[in-house]
Amino acid sequence: MSLPPTKRSITNVTASSSSSSSPHFQPPMKKAKSQAVACSLDPNRNGLHHHHNNQDDNNVLFDPSSMPLHDDSKSADARTPAAANLSRKKATPPQPAKKLVIKLVKAKPTLPTNFEVETWATLKSAITAIFLKRPDSCDLEKLYQAVNDLCLHKMGGSLYQRIEKECEEHISTALRSLVGQSPDLVVFLSLVEKCWQDLCDQMLMIRSIALYLDRTYVKQTPNVRSLWDMGLQLFRKHLSMAPEVEHKTVTGLLRMIEGERLGEAVDRTLLNHLLKMFTALGIYSESFEKPFLECTSEFYAAEGMKYMQQSDVPDYLKHVEMRLHEEHERCVLYLDALTRKPLIATAEKQLLERHIPAILDKGFVMLMDGRRLEDLQRMYSLFSRVNALESLRQAISSYIRRTGQVIVMDEEKDKDMVPSLLEFKASLDSIWEESFSKNEAFGNTIKDSFEHLINLRQNRPAELIAKFLDEKLRAGNKGTSEEELEGTLDKALVLFRFIQGKDVFEAFYKKDLAKRLLLGKSASIDAEKSMITKLKTECGSQFTNKLEGMFKDIELSKEINESFKQSSQARTKLPSGIEMSVHVLTTGYWPTYPPMGVRLPHELNVYQDIFKEFYLSKYSGRRLMWQNSLGHCVLKADFPKGKKELAVSLFQTVVLMLFNDAQKLSFQDIKDSTGIEDKELRRTLQSLACGKVRVLQKLPKGRDVEDNDSFIFNDGFTAPLYRIKVNAIQMKETVEENTSTTERVFQDRQYQVDAAIVRIMKTRKVLSHTLLITELFQQVSIFLSFSF
Repeated sequence: MSLPPTKRSITNVTASSSSSSSPHFQPPMKKAKSQAVACSLDPNRNGLHHHHNNQDDNNVLFDPSSMPLHDDSKSADARTPAAANLSRKKATPPQPAKKLVIKLVKAKPTLPTNFEVETWATLKSAITAIFLKRPDSCDLEKLYQAVNDLCLHKMGGSLYQRIEKECEEHISTALRSLVGQSPDLVVFLSLVEKCWQDLCDQMLMIRSIALYLDRTYVKQTPNVRSLWDMGLQLFRKHLSMAPEVEHKTVTGLLRMIEGERLGEAVDRTLLNHLLKMFTALGIYSESFEKPFLECTSEFYAAEGMKYMQQSDVPDYLKHVEMRLHEEHERCVLYLDALTRKPLIATAEKQLLERHIPAILDKGFVMLMDGRRLEDLQRMYSLFSRVNALESLRQAISSYIRRTGQVIVMDEEKDKDMVPSLLEFKASLDSIWEESFSKNEAFGNTIKDSFEHLINLRQNRPAELIAKFLDEKLRAGNKGTSEEELEGTLDKALVLFRFIQGKDVFEAFYKKDLAKRLLLGKSASIDAEKSMITKLKTECGSQFTNKLEGMFKDIELSKEINESFKQSSQARTKLPSGIEMSVHVLTTGYWPTYPPMGVRLPHELNVYQDIFKEFYLSKYSGRRLMWQNSLGHCVLKADFPKGKKELAVSLFQTVVLMLFNDAQKLSFQDIKDSTGIEDKELRRTLQSLACGKVRVLQKLPKGRDVEDNDSFIFNDGFTAPLYRIKVNAIQMKETVEENTSTTERVFQDRQYQVDAAIVRIMKTRKVLSHTLLITELFQQVSIFLSFSF
């Protein structure tokens, strides 16, 4: 269909003139580029004047009768020289004046009276064909041009309303057709999806035809929707007017999702398309999301109760983790992205948050005892999602205190306390690193709980840790490399950090260290010094001052012995056949040993006197006091079955040397000859006559030494080794001895408190009691209780 041209045609200009001689025709004047030109020759003016008119739609008429051909007498004077010459050549007599008149003819084009009706009829036919999915005879280019023409002639508003009305009729019909459709929800959802997909395709086709309408009228007119939005609004309007269709669609979607949760296979593409329809219509949140979250809450509330009763905690946590992953996957595949957060929160609340106490009561101890690192890590991860880490932290604290109390308070298993605590601590550290992501709050909880349990028995753990280190540092630990020993020391140092009575540890550690150094039983001097360095790093130099002094005494004693052997006293006065090494100890560094008297053989007495003379001559003003209980010797023994060397204590040496002059001696005889304390003598005789290496024989036989027993030299003694170690019977530390050591520690504490008070008052002069106690605690805690 074509329209009249929008530009108006130009009428040709013709000129006619008459002269006195003969008529002739001027060629028609042409219009130059849509400009009308009017030419007039004015007798009152010289020259030809042009008037331009830029109006394209005006017709120009040229009238030659208006042009003057003859001028009056005045005109001769006014003519130009060229005109005068022309007149002379032609010799034309004057003619009456004629004017050239240009007339404008306005011929405005008009539209056909039925233009809008016929154009809409064409468009309506095409729109109906689109909705009914029928072919249309008019091609898309003509349809687009038709919309373009209507918009150019200010008919866009009417066209928009006509299109809206036509679309509404078809959309309403399509949605009404869904009412009462298949009772099968899946089939019904497929019909709804097809209806929605058809609408989308149809509206896209209509928008492509009326694209010029969208770009002009819709943009220029406020509060007017685009054709696509108009289609969505109409679909939403008529869907709300068909509540059965909307309700049935939502119900079908919820049933499909529930079926998928129960393990059924569903058409996820169908779900995706329909939920995108709800989103596009703007009714997703109100019509679908709200009931969906309510159904989700009910579903997981029932499932959580069921699984908690039927499953153990590890399986339940795996199930929760799987469910949360499935819900996240649904959000990716077909749910709206904004649904993810409330959906996951709903699942977490029903599956986790409601069951936190039950999960901890039912399975936490089992997971900790079994070191189920993966399950504990899963528990930590899930609990962190519902802000339940505080409950988990409290459960850890309770578990550590309860389990540790069993280890610490069992007096029958004191021997295994430190190894058990080390193993327990290593297990907790492993769980903290691998399962709890090295959470700082959890780490502090483990430390606090461990410090609490290890100090449940005051001072006893400190004593046992010292003895544990003595056992590891003592010679005889075969199969232990230096690296393993160093690792053990580091682990024991971890326990040392938790004990509060560190001065108790120092007292027992110093006592055991003294025995190792004096008896030569230390496994490694390097390891001993390494341990001292570790303690110094932990507690400061004042804590290890005495321990370091002990090592200095041992090294100084070696130098003294070398000097003694090279002295004149040693070369001239020492008896032959005897070698003696003396350790000179500073009283303040070493433990306090009770003096134990003994009558030494003449050879040993002579040796002691000569060394005393040498030492006092070198270090005047000092006093030597012999500690016989710490001495040890190597005796050469001549048995009928071979010669042997016996490594024995000084007391064992004194007893054995009595049998150089006698074959048989009674208990009382030995006691009178040696002067050894009764209890110590009995232990000494028991080690010689009742132990593994029986150098003496006891009459009558038995394990204990009685007052009426007699002892004879064992002529039949034999052993495969040349040098034999005769171990002394170790007297178990009694309650009184432990109490004595503890009392000495308390006495030292009192001295430290007194000294601290003096220091504070000398500095402050005047101080209230409250401030004095506060500052005293700060100073004394450095020495008594190092809290980490």
